[in-house]
Amino acid sequence: MTGSEVPPSFRLAYVPGVTPAKWVRIWNERLPDVPLHLVSTTAAEAGSVLRERGVDAGLVRLPVDRTELSAIPLYTEKTVVVVPKDHIVAAVDEVTLADLAEEIVLHPLDDVLDWERPPGRPAVERPATTADAIELVAAGVGLLVVPQSLARLHHRRDLTYRPLTDAPESGIVLSWPLDDTTDLVEQFIGIVRGRTVNSTRGRPQTEAQPKSKGARKPTGTSTGKPSGRSGTPGKSGTPGKSGKGSRGGGHKSAGRGKPRRRS
Repeated sequence: MTGSEVPPSFRLAYVPGVTPAKWVRIWNERLPDVPLHLVSTTAAEAGSVLRERGVDAGLVRLPVDRTELSAIPLYTEKTVVVVPKDHIVAAVDEVTLADLAEEIVLHPLDDVLDWERPPGRPAVERPATTADAIELVAAGVGLLVVPQSLARLHHRRDLTYRPLTDAPESGIVLSWPLDDTTDLVEQFIGIVRGRTVNSTRGRPQTEAQPKSKGARKPTGTSTGKPSGRSGTPGKSGTPGKSGKGSRGGGHKSAGRGKPRRRS
């Protein structure tokens, strides 16, 4: 079988916390003959997977190497602090970095937030992964600051989280190799951007509709013109005569008055 005979497919990488299910469903509806294969990867490895063409595109976290990869912003996640349910932070609606100054805040090696300086007091050792850090929070060792989707991903009944209002946020983008924007990549770009099935690279066919509607407008105005012309003095004899008659009657009454003044 030659390369041209290999059936097409689309490989999509995604990092923890990202849920591509909605876009995958739309893909399957629109391109049922092109299977989409999901490839799970860590945030740290996502860039190399894309550069090495291990996948066609990926739903990854910023930052992205823009010298080798293209990227379309999708959304930005709120940042939260994960705490035990009986922690004092659980009693409030939201917190700031200053509120964590005296707390031990875990900073896992796979942290995806861009810190100038992590908040709180550092732990003796950095956990290897976010999952490990979650276990330590449950054990009462410290707190953890993560994007909200990761807090949901690692949900436990004995833990909760609160928004951290002044912390860095994590941006999610659709990324692919800079020099390899294939037709299938374009198809997926259209899906994540919400284009309709009749759209062509972001220029919906429905854009032509205003022109067609505009073309009908002269027809609508032409049907109204006869009624407009029937009311013009030059085209209708009756209104013109009645107008002249009323004006003529007015002159006659004025004329009769003058002879009476002379007599």
